[in-house]
Amino acid sequence: MARAENKETAGPATRLVANVAKNLRIRQGLTQEQLGSELGYSGAAVSAMETFAQPASDDMLVQLERVLGSGTGIFEQAREYVRLDKYPAQFKDYVLLEQKAVGLSLYATLVVHGLFQTEAYARALIGGGYPPLPDPRVEELVEARLARRVLFDREPVALIELIVEESVLRRGIGSPEVMREQLLHLAECGRRRNVTLQVLPLDCGFSGEYAGARGDMNLVEDPKHDHFVYLESQGESQLITDATKVSTCTHRYAKIRAQALGPRESLGLIERLAGDQQ
Repeated sequence: MARAENKETAGPATRLVANVAKNLRIRQGLTQEQLGSELGYSGAAVSAMETFAQPASDDMLVQLERVLGSGTGIFEQAREYVRLDKYPAQFKDYVLLEQKAVGLSLYATLVVHGLFQTEAYARALIGGGYPPLPDPRVEELVEARLARRVLFDREPVALIELIVEESVLRRGIGSPEVMREQLLHLAECGRRRNVTLQVLPLDCGFSGEYAGARGDMNLVEDPKHDHFVYLESQGESQLITDATKVSTCTHRYAKIRAQALGPRESLGLIERLAGDQQ
């Protein structure tokens, strides 16, 4: 079901796509129902897209390019920008940095980092959050989150490091099958040549030190080799550019890394935990 509030909050790319699609539809003498039939959607879905009540999905944009694009590439090029419209406001600045980054150093303490989530895990996590979200909004956020994974195969390659706390791997989200799939996917990601995956074990604090007590963080190196830190908690976010603060977080991350299991041990632990979900 489309959401009426979207009509007021729709982003500029969503509005541009809707207006272009509507004008091209009218120019070709098509009703909403006729265009929907060509696209593989209902007339109501076309109406929701044109009135900003429901942003076009990635698939709808692909079909709009096929039916109305006439080889211009306008709807294909719009996919990235419409996707950006779907992200929460506090996340948009970071996701632009993430997609252009040459290096990411990530630390996850509560749930699997969004870049590494499976569809089922992301849907269970987003759909189970508070306050509850309407189903269409859940699907928008799931689609947008999965789209971030193009970074793994981007050229030029990005170097990605993830340190995840063991408690994250043991925290059940969705169902045992969802968790098993998520753990196996995480291990598969860890075998990529451009990814380093480490687990911070539950007993790391027994040595008298626990460098990760301040929570999640994302360290970003951009193509100009400038460095940033992105923090998010309780739906609020902070993008840190101050060099001194970034340096402090970088050193803290290095300490967390030193307390984590090595990549080979980490993969072994993740695979064992995946086996426990059967």
